Amino acid sequence: MKFAKLLLLFSINLLSFAATNAHADALADIQKRGVLRIAVPQDFAPFGSVTSDLKLQGLDIDVATLIAKNMGLKLELVPVTSANRIAYLQTHKADLAISTLGKNAEREKVIAFSQPYSPYNNSVFGPANIKVTGPADLAGKVVGVARGTFQDIQLTETAPSSATIKRYEDNNGMISAYLSGQVQLVGTGDFVAVALAEKMPSNKPQMKYVIQESGCYVGLLKDEPALMAKVNTALTQAKKSNELTAIVQKWLNVPLPEKMAKQFE
Repeated sequence: MKFAKLLLLFSINLLSFAATNAHADALADIQKRGVLRIAVPQDFAPFGSVTSDLKLQGLDIDVATLIAKNMGLKLELVPVTSANRIAYLQTHKADLAISTLGKNAEREKVIAFSQPYSPYNNSVFGPANIKVTGPADLAGKVVGVARGTFQDIQLTETAPSSATIKRYEDNNGMISAYLSGQVQLVGTGDFVAVALAEKMPSNKPQMKYVIQESGCYVGLLKDEPALMAKVNTALTQAKKSNELTAIVQKWLNVPLPEKMAKQFE
């Protein structure tokens, strides 16, 4: 019996050691493969969208290219939606997620985050004739969001029970719903509102209130310090060289905020 217990204890320790080593080898596996798989948006201009010749372009795509180049790896872009980007990490379909990910306590329970690489404010938008200055004013209103986004989480927590929150699988679905009048308001990133304004020049959606000031982070699985260090090193170098500021300026028409530019981890 004593021998059996010792054997069981040895087996548990061996499995734990193997699991730890396998997890710690994530970066080594990527380097051996020679390809860095990065989940990116395909429906969220200017962070990620598809061109007429079916190529991905946008701020997140440029940041993905920057990190892969810094790591000396070939880049494989993996198109995702807001709803499945974290799942792609968890199921090992992607090594990193550069897909307008905001950081919050719930997400930090399941994945890890790099230092920030881009500003991103979340707000409620709607037509001029609808008066909304805060969550309480959403009572009786119909609000559209992309499922699983930070805006979805925040509005679910703060909107009155009489508000109707309609969730769409991606931002294109949410935008279409707003354009067709299925929803009165949308909760989304400020830069999605720019795209909406281009589609509705005669009735541009106005910002009602800021849900929260935020930033974009690279997401990866927890307990991968080597991979995290590589990602943060690439971002730090790009901040110091102003390469990241140039990317943000190119796509968002604003500079990288000074506080964010000096935030190194």
